[in-house]
Amino acid sequence: MQISITLNGKKLTEDIPPELLLIDWVRRHGCYSVKRGCETSNCGLCTVFMDDRPVLSCSVLAARADGTRIETLEGLQEEAEEFGTFIASQGAEQCGFCNPGMIMNTIALFRENPWPTEEEIKEYLAGNLCRCSGYEGQLRGVLAFLEKRRGGGGL
Repeated sequence: MQISITLNGKKLTEDIPPELLLIDWVRRHGCYSVKRGCETSNCGLCTVFMDDRPVLSCSVLAARADGTRIETLEGLQEEAEEFGTFIASQGAEQCGFCNPGMIMNTIALFRENPWPTEEEIKEYLAGNLCRCSGYEGQLRGVLAFLEKRRGGGGL
């Protein structure tokens, strides 16, 4: 089956097997920020944007993405750089394995709501697996980032 997908701004057309998952397709094209975690749509490590909406690529067939625009963290470096650097400088990560999915979902949150409440942040982070810190580091990091954006300087 032939598909055509715009991946991080580059249009790609190729033949694929019908059972190929989107996670496998994007990783084949060098997007290693998209990771396997649970493979049950529960951890957020495989989050990509499909036509600007976050989706879990482990639960989407690549064929379903035909004709869409897919963005991964590799394609959003400019948008993600300030937040990702800030999170790291705050010590809001430990092993870093969950960071790409967490950053993708935080970008989605900020696009939808530039000034989220703590409860809204928790709602977005709830779908992201973090075995190291129990989410508190990420929550503190996002809150400190928002404080910095408001001019408060962070923690």
